[in-house]
Amino acid sequence: MAKTATRGRRKAPAKRKGSASSGGAMPWMVIGIAAVGAIAAYDNWKSISPMLGKAPAAVIRAAAEAKPQAPKEAPKQVAVAAPAAKPRQTNDPVPPAAIPSAPVPTAKIVPASISPVAPPSPETAKAAFGYCGQGEHINCVGDAGTFWYKGEKIVIADMVSPDVDRARCEDERKIAFAAKSRLLALLNAGPFNMNAAGKPDDRGAPRVISRDGRSFGTRLIDEGLARKPGSASGSWCA
Repeated sequence: MAKTATRGRRKAPAKRKGSASSGGAMPWMVIGIAAVGAIAAYDNWKSISPMLGKAPAAVIRAAAEAKPQAPKEAPKQVAVAAPAAKPRQTNDPVPPAAIPSAPVPTAKIVPASISPVAPPSPETAKAAFGYCGQGEHINCVGDAGTFWYKGEKIVIADMVSPDVDRARCEDERKIAFAAKSRLLALLNAGPFNMNAAGKPDDRGAPRVISRDGRSFGTRLIDEGLARKPGSASGSWCA
């Protein structure tokens, strides 16, 4: 039995050799058939060509579509150069030069002129004056530096003089009475002007009394009946 198996294994390569020889003859048979067909077609070309011409157009179109097409190339981007500036000819008109705009003048802000506050106009007064008594004071003289005009107490601002009721000696009383009488005469001599010289207080309304541009206080000072305000106070007594 061992010998039989060995013989069976040795016969297998013989079959492979036969199949290989038959497979090697196949190409030659195909070549031979093709050669015979080509010779037959050449001999009968006149009868075959009309048949090929009558082939359906669909078959020809299908054959054409089956032909592989070359891939389309992407369009190349071509840089377009800017047109070169045309050189100006000698006879070409010269473009006008740009005219610079004139600067707009800025408006100047002129400060408004500040007019000085005009002093109040002097008040013109005129009345018949007398000495003040015990009754109501309307138009009267109290002393050399004080009088009432239309019920308002006026204090002469540009002089000081002694008071009759407060005199410390006979000489001072005489000077105080003389100054009082002189002021009464000046007030009754005609119209006079009163200029405000400060705000009214408990002593009265300070005024500068004048006529023809000369104050009554200056006259009394020149006559020795009064003194300038703020001057060194001395006794009116001898």
